[in-house]
Amino acid sequence: MMKQPIREFDTVVLAHDLESLPLKAGDVGAVVHVYPDGETFEVEFVTGEGETVALVTLSRTDIRPMRNKEILHVRALAA
Repeated sequence: MMKQPIREFDTVVLAHDLESLPLKAGDVGAVVHVYPDGETFEVEFVTGEGETVALVTLSRTDIRPMRNKEILHVRALAA
């Protein structure tokens, strides 16, 4: 099966918790930059009010494209 390309402005899903940040598997982010290798990305995660929670460099193993028929879920950030 061929990997779906990830492009700037794509909505992506975090594949696993990021221990150093308040991000959990399933959190949704937006790709704001794709590095020339096509396997490394700057991804921004925001609150529902648009406040940036994290802007992080991630690899393809850290994220995946959002799939058709997936639904978003809301959770509160830990204090």
